[in-house]
Formats: sequence, C-alpha cells, structure tokens
Amino acid sequence: MSDTPLKPGDAAPEFELMDENKNKVKLSSLRGKRVVLLFYPMDFSPVCTTEHCSFGPELPRIAGGNDTVVFGVSCDSPFSHAEYKKKYNIPYGLLADPTRKMAKDYGMWAGEEPYNCTKRGTVIIDSAGRIAHYEEVAMREARKVEDLANLVAKHV
Repeated sequence: MSDTPLKPGDAAPEFELMDENKNKVKLSSLRGKRVVLLFYPMDFSPVCTTEHCSFGPELPRIAGGNDTVVFGVSCDSPFSHAEYKKKYNIPYGLLADPTRKMAKDYGMWAGEEPYNCTKRGTVIIDSAGRIAHYEEVAMREARKVEDLANLVAKHV
C-alpha cells in the first residue's frame, strides 16, 4: 500500500476487482494490453457524470485501438456501477473498489475527511504492466476528452 504517487516505470500494483456485472477483472490477465484507469470520486455526482458522458462517445478516439482497455474506478459498489452505467450509457467497464485497497495502492485515495472517496486521476499502464503515466486531477474539475485522448496517444 502506498500514499505516494506512482512514477513512470514503476510496476503497476496488481488488482482484482469486480466490474458492474460482478465479473472479476485482474490486472495480470490484461498483460499485453495498455490499461487506462480513470479514477473518479463517485457515481452520479455532477462532475463525474459530465466526464463519463463526454468520454463515452469518444471512447474509440480515447482508446486509440484494440490494444487498449479503459476502466472507470471508484469505491462505489458493483450495484451502483451497474445503475450508473445503464443510466448514462457508459461504454467501458466500471471497477468497484469498496475496500479502497486499489485506490490506496495507486495513491488515489482522497482520505476519510472531508471526502471519503477516490481522487480524480488518470493512470496509464503499458502492455508490460508498468506505469506509463500517473496524474491526479482537481476533484471538482472534469477532465477534457481532447486532453485524455492526447495523453493516451502519447503513451502508445
């Protein structure tokens, strides 16, 4: 567990979480693909919803090909994620981290006070399982599609 941000070249911490359909997703099973993790504070909040609604239609441009998978990650439950994904037609998986272990391992836990949620941030893991990019974003500011697409393209 680490409260310090990961750096490019670091081995990405292993995780095994459930998605919105209660399917287990394990980082090591994604080896050979680039993984984009979009950490966000919580389902149904205004800024998070703005982000996911703008990212969804642009997913092919953001992902940049078949060798990239994108996941949203928050501490919400698979049940909340399922409703959220359905309501806003989010085309990528949402990973549930109710124990906060992944958020803490990735330095994306905002803490109990005043937030009690995941930070907003982007982590890109290369096909070998190493951190290619780590970035925290202001909690109340939505990431922009163009910035995210450029960021992912830069780490091909």
